[in-house]
Amino acid sequence: MSYTKFEKARIIGARALQISMGAPVIIDVPPEMTDPVDIAMLEFENNFIPITIKREIP
Repeated sequence: MSYTKFEKARIIGARALQISMGAPVIIDVPPEMTDPVDIAMLEFENNFIPITIKREIP
């Protein structure tokens, strides 16, 4: 599924907030990567984010 840039930003932002609040990280992260946004982007690129999008089709 392809996402719009707005959906992608919302997904990564929501996941970064979860990570910063202590949610477990799903993938192996290099030790030097500590920024929650970078970790969320890595999860998104590898299709490991546990967030779904519901689109209403008219």
